[in-house]
This record gives sequence, C-alpha cells and structure tokens, in this order.
Amino acid sequence: MRWVSAVFCSLVVFSVSSAFSADKPLTEEDYYPITSFVIPDNIVLEAGGVELLPDGKLAISTRRGDIYLLDKPFSVTGKDAKFSQFASGLHEVLGIAYRDGWLYATHRPEVTRLKDVDGDGRADLIETVSDGWGISGDYHEYAFGSRFDKDGNIWVVLCLTGSFSSESKYRGWCLRITPEGKVIPTTSGIRSPGGIGFNHAGEVFYTDNQGPWNGACALKHLRPGKFVGHPGGFKWYDEPAAKTALGPKPKEPESGGRLMAEAKKIPELEPPACYFPYPKMGKSASGIAFDSTGKFGPFVNQLFVGDQSDSTVMRVFLEKIQGHYQGACFPFRSGIGSGSLGMMMSPNGSLFVGGTNRGWGSRGPKPHSLDRINWSGKVPFEVHEMRAKPDGFELTFTQPVDAATAGDVKSYNLSTYTYIYQASYGSPEVDQTSPTIESATVAADGKSVRLKINGLQEGHVHELHLDGVQSADGLPLLHKQAYYTLNYLPE
Repeated sequence: MRWVSAVFCSLVVFSVSSAFSADKPLTEEDYYPITSFVIPDNIVLEAGGVELLPDGKLAISTRRGDIYLLDKPFSVTGKDAKFSQFASGLHEVLGIAYRDGWLYATHRPEVTRLKDVDGDGRADLIETVSDGWGISGDYHEYAFGSRFDKDGNIWVVLCLTGSFSSESKYRGWCLRITPEGKVIPTTSGIRSPGGIGFNHAGEVFYTDNQGPWNGACALKHLRPGKFVGHPGGFKWYDEPAAKTALGPKPKEPESGGRLMAEAKKIPELEPPACYFPYPKMGKSASGIAFDSTGKFGPFVNQLFVGDQSDSTVMRVFLEKIQGHYQGACFPFRSGIGSGSLGMMMSPNGSLFVGGTNRGWGSRGPKPHSLDRINWSGKVPFEVHEMRAKPDGFELTFTQPVDAATAGDVKSYNLSTYTYIYQASYGSPEVDQTSPTIESATVAADGKSVRLKINGLQEGHVHELHLDGVQSADGLPLLHKQAYYTLNYLPE
C-alpha cells in the first residue's frame, strides 16, 4: 500500500525530537495531534468500524446501519474530505473488513459482504456470508466483528441478551466465521464486548465491560476452547457444533470469590490480560488497534484501546507469563470528539477513531465523530514497558532517565487490589495492600529501572505512580501512572 505513505508523507514532514521548554512542558497534543473530520449535518456517523480500502478511501460503518466512504482520509485539516454513502439498511454494523474486492460487514443478524459492481460508488451486490447465530431483537445483542485472521476467518463476539443472560443462540460467545461461512464456536464467557482486534502476532483480543462476573472493564485474550468469565451462555455447549469444537462445558464458577482462585479450579477459565481500573482508566472499554508500522512513535507492537465513556485512547503493553498474556495499561490520548468506538491503524501510522455517544453518553461532547491521531515526531517521556519479575518489576522508558530521581524509591508509590468475582454487577477494589519498594536500580544506559518489591500480590492489579521520576533532560513523565494486572508471577 505504497500509495498511503506517498500521499501522507507529501503533506507532513516530521522532525524527531524530544525537546521541550521547562516553563511550558509539552502536552498530549504536542506529541499526538488530533485531526477532526467535518461530518455533514445530514450524516449520522456513529462509527462502529473503520477500514482503509485499496483505492485510498476510508470505509466507515455506523450504528445506524449505513456504510460511508471518505475520499481524503489523510487530509491535513479534515475539512476538505467528503463523505458518500456506500450502503444502507444494515443493522448496527460494528465491524468491517476488506478482502478480494468485497467489503465484509459484521452486524447483529449476520456477516454480510458487499461489492460495487457497476462502479458508481454504491454497493449493488450484497450477500449473506453467515447468519449462524440467533437474534431476538433485544436492544443489547450487539455483534462485533474482527478483520480477517491468517486463515481468512472473521472472529465475532456476541453480547449477552440485555448484557445479563443468553436468550438467543450463542449470545455470550465468540464465533469464527470461515471464508465458506461455516460457524466455529470458539470461546464462551463473554458479557458485553466493546471491540475486537489482533495483536502484532495475529492473536485475537476483545474488550469486555464492567458488570456481572466482570469486576472492571478488561482486555481479554480469545483462546479457542477457553471460558472468559461469564457463565450466562453455558447452555450453548449443548449445540452439536460447540460439542465438536469445544467438548463439555466448564464447571460453573462460584460467585463471591476471586477470579484467580476460580481459575485454579476451572482449567478453561482464562483470566483477563489487563484490567482497566474503573473509573480511573474509564468506564467502557471499546475498540482495539496495534502499531507495527514504526510510524506512530516509540510504541511498536503495543496495543491501543479506546474507552467510549471517557472519549480516550489507552495504551497496553502485554507479555506472556506461564503461557498467559498479562500486562500494564497506561493513559495515552484524551480529547476524542465523541465516545471512542471503532479504531484502525493505517499502514502509514495514522490511528483513526470513530465516536458515538447515543445511549451510552461520553465525555466527548459531539453526538458522533471521526478523528485521526498522528505522531508529531517528538518522543514523549513515558514508561515504555512494565515487565513482571519474580521480585518486582522492570520499567523501560522512551528516553534516558535522571539517575537521581529514578533511583530514589521515594519517586514511586505502589498499591495493589483485586475484584470480587461475582454474579452481581461489578465490584469495588478489594483486598488492598501496600507493597514496599526496597530498591530502584537504574541501568547503565539510563533506559530502564529495576524495582525490587517486597509484597507482590498474585491476582492483583498493581497500581504504580511515578510522580518523582524525571528524564535526563529534566522532563516529567507525560503520564505518571501504570496499572499492571499480575495474574501470574514469573517462574
């Protein structure tokens, strides 16, 4: 897709710099400016899915059942880009993907594919790919669809009926839809997804939201044959396809305990890879994107996750411990025009974020929005990675640290907590502890710090504040907090 880079790079020249003024520290806007597209008054965008097409146009699917095309997605100002309608009459499209001349749309009743045969800019050939799940008409039975995996499958996560129970087929499940339209039941235990996407290795994750059996919003790894927490859809293990793909249903979890204690009793239970503490990191986790371009700053192969309620984009670093993903989330970018929902990283390092606030409410004041986030070329001073060690954490930074402040244990504050794993709605933070940071050892190159900690808590979120840490140039951290979900200690 060389046309993308050529178009965009002809408009903007980045200068890579970490400079700042001590009397006026740089902000998120200086590092990652937002371009907001002007949406005509007669279009209700509410973007649930975003996809870049080979001809350079951007396809945007909406909660209202429309698909629009944007002709200049890399416009410098966003004011001269024009929208045109590609399709209408679908049902709350929360995922689109392009393949071999077709645009695939995941919406409530099915996966549909659409093509413009006569070249007039509108879909005139529309086909059902798969409708192998049930729909009862409940307002909350959303269906979020991924792009294509390496085998050509689309992964679909189905919200529970009313977000509490499963009154129609496969609600509360993840399904894989093959290129031939076959349905493969894949993972159970889903409650109320807000987005689905891949990491750099092609593994699939989704976001689930606080509610029954979900103490807080979280990013969860979709592993075939696993159970991710909510037992409301267990009845569908009796379906022949589910029996073939997954075997017998898992043991019912006990309400009122702790999720990691239940995971030791239920082999199929896959714990959340990363909690987004509620409401510190938001209230409605949503879309997922990742950067493999190297053109979006220093966070190559990390995930970016939206929060619809707070109109933000968060950043997530993951690692694999004892065969399971876990890791830390960090604030990244606020100021999205509406509630962040559909997201996509383009090949030239532009992060597109669609927004909506209808029915859900959002900090962003617009009823709907489409924003593009780009890297300015300036490198923010941030925690780059947070890795678990048997006796603490190793922190890497995007710039060398000041050895005096980064090596002082008083520059850090650490607390831990977990959530009640229960059938009732959400959970407060419980079982709080205050581990002791015994030492902070700065590496010779100044790019990492090893924290030795007495009192790590397996199964807890470790909330770390780094208020006293400065860069070698005297720069404060752009974001001073990190939240690491420590399900497993490294062996």
